[in-house]
Amino acid sequence: MKKTLWAALLLCLPAFANAQKKSGMSEIELSMRKLSMAQLAISSLYVDSVDTEKLTEDAINGMLSELDPHSSYTDAEETRKMNEPLKGNFDGIGVQFNMLEDTLMVIQPVAKGPSEKVGIIAGDRIVSVNDTAIAGVKMARDEIMRRLRGPRGTTVRLGVMRGPARERLEFNVTRDKIPVSTVDAAFMAAPGVGLIRLSSFGSTSHDEMQKAIKDLQAKGMKDLILDLQQNGGGYMDAATNIASEFLPKNDLIVYTKGLRTPYKEFRAQGQGLFREGRIVVLVDEYSASASEIVTGAIQDQDRGLVVGRRTFGKGLVQKPFILPDGSMIRLTVARYYTPSGRCIQKPYTKGDKKDYDMDVIDRYNHGELTNADSIHFPDSLKFKTLRKGRTVYGGGGIMPDYFIPLDTTRYTRLHRELTAKGAIVNADLKFIEKNRKKFQREYPTFEQFKADFDTPQELIDLVLAEGEKAGVKPKDDEELQQTLPELRLQMKALIARDIWDMSEYFAVIYENNPCVRKALELLK
Repeated sequence: MKKTLWAALLLCLPAFANAQKKSGMSEIELSMRKLSMAQLAISSLYVDSVDTEKLTEDAINGMLSELDPHSSYTDAEETRKMNEPLKGNFDGIGVQFNMLEDTLMVIQPVAKGPSEKVGIIAGDRIVSVNDTAIAGVKMARDEIMRRLRGPRGTTVRLGVMRGPARERLEFNVTRDKIPVSTVDAAFMAAPGVGLIRLSSFGSTSHDEMQKAIKDLQAKGMKDLILDLQQNGGGYMDAATNIASEFLPKNDLIVYTKGLRTPYKEFRAQGQGLFREGRIVVLVDEYSASASEIVTGAIQDQDRGLVVGRRTFGKGLVQKPFILPDGSMIRLTVARYYTPSGRCIQKPYTKGDKKDYDMDVIDRYNHGELTNADSIHFPDSLKFKTLRKGRTVYGGGGIMPDYFIPLDTTRYTRLHRELTAKGAIVNADLKFIEKNRKKFQREYPTFEQFKADFDTPQELIDLVLAEGEKAGVKPKDDEELQQTLPELRLQMKALIARDIWDMSEYFAVIYENNPCVRKALELLK
């Protein structure tokens, strides 16, 4: 057999050389034949055993690494994990949870989800899955997730410890489709002013946004703060559909064009739910892609104002190519342009991903994130908005109308290390487990909680004790006093989340958010 392959290769080599000389074969065909012969030679004749699949993946990654920073390859498992948050649902048991030391604690069961239906409640500790212990055994978080998730309709038996007495209960939970929400929060930030925080642009984001807008309008919303801070993007059609909710019919939202991809426009449909009230969009250096499409459209069409810092600058359009084994190539085929003609994509050098990935750090080092005077644009990057003729800037990303510097003093070293070591989360989970029913009695509504609740010293002491166990201490009393205001606010927000949900968490934590404060000032 080996002799036959060897003979075949020897015959192919001169044939390949002759083919190169002939003009009838295209450059692509020659390259494909070259790659095939190289792989055949290696897999058939190399002195040691080789992993053919890995060689193939390395070859694909090698080609893509010479292109732009966003063309990429993912294997089948990576592709599944990457797409799951954007699909809008997954199969599972339906709980929000956190790890308290090495035990899974339920923060909230998903409303009307499988776990809530059988009686699992906030504060329960899941200690076993199908008689296999997951608590006290140092099991990896990914492994716990794998055991809890499974196909819709299958049943999993959960061992649960409940209450201070650690009563052991067992529940048979039938897995179901669990919605993945991309609207993190929707609440009234001030009388007449609603705030919607969108974490990504997934398959259900447009429907979620429509529901959030209707709910807030029912509560008296006249103006809107759209929070896209740290929103890394997602599906393009979700972005254009959401932008269409705010713009008049036929307003240009974005257009795309590439060397081999025809020019294409995306325009507002004219049936949006919020085409009249004022809008302020919040962005930062991690707002990217679809976030920049929506922000650029609202700014260029003079539909609203943008507050924050220059966005990431991801304006390349990727087309997915699903390969036979479920792996995927995401190949850049075009660029995004805002209605005024600005290219969203920031500059890059082909094949140099390292410098590209360092861009945000470079911005910080150059002072762009902390000082507006450090930002300079040449006249060639000036563009005009379409209705009022205001000056906006290209060159990569969306430059806000109102710059809010990054507050590098907001979180002290102590606060950062307490967070990194899990002291804040652990203290919150222990405290709420002990006091949940008490707080629910004392604060029957969130409005009452927000107005009257002050983080008790007992909880602060618990955080510091958890920190000390993890080797984290304040270096002096001055650092502790600088840490306490932000820490008290964070703990109050976490308790609000534990009793209610994420909207209430953000309604508390955003009391001290400079971008939100500026947006409210502008809307006054």
